[in-house]
Amino acid sequence: MHALVTNDDGIDSPGVHLLARVAAEAGLEVTLAAPDQDHSGSSASMTALLHGNRLAVRERRLPGVGAVRALAVGASPALIAFAGARGAFGPRPDVVLSGVNRGPNTGTAVLHSGTVGAALTGTLHGLPGLAVSLAGSADPAAEHAWATAEEVARRALRWTLGLAPGPVVVNVNVPDVPPERLRGLRPARLAPFGAVQVEVGETGEDFVALTFRESPDGPAPGTDDALLREGWATVTLLRPPAEAPGADYPGLDGA
Repeated sequence: MHALVTNDDGIDSPGVHLLARVAAEAGLEVTLAAPDQDHSGSSASMTALLHGNRLAVRERRLPGVGAVRALAVGASPALIAFAGARGAFGPRPDVVLSGVNRGPNTGTAVLHSGTVGAALTGTLHGLPGLAVSLAGSADPAAEHAWATAEEVARRALRWTLGLAPGPVVVNVNVPDVPPERLRGLRPARLAPFGAVQVEVGETGEDFVALTFRESPDGPAPGTDDALLREGWATVTLLRPPAEAPGADYPGLDGA
């Protein structure tokens, strides 16, 4: 199997190096194609710095990833997944792996995540995906957090590859705890929004003040946000955009 590995933190993030290494150790043929700069919060945006119709791609040598081919791409993660699914970076992949993101991607706020957006873009081409995110500050010096993320990513990848092939994203969030304090992996439903809320403050003639903070309300029991805080790694299956089941359109007839 061929895996396309990407992220939204950029090609120099230790998280994407970790995920590429885990995929290679699992026996996958890996191409790491990640943005050349941070694209956090880019959702599934299709943005790039083009010269004519040419996408900027530069081969890189990365420490700790072995012989994995690594490319720095001047594009958002979703556009990388879109182009990669069409063979832009080598053979068409069998799976899209995205992360490991610095910071959780929980709740319905996954809509805004570039990490999840890349994996969801792969599903539009019939490819399964795995998106992995690490809660907390994810400081590169916090070795315990990355060790836990590596253990969870390894287990989640095995589970993902064992699923029936098809367009589904396995969204995984890892708690910021040492491996010995990890309680395990649990399925979880999406929280009503996510771990971070945005408040609009003072407004002026040429500015609006925004504050990002944790939700003042406790997370709903059984949701990904709640289980993550309890020391569980959470697993939530996501489907690509689709029509609302059973939808009707009152008032449109003859409009």
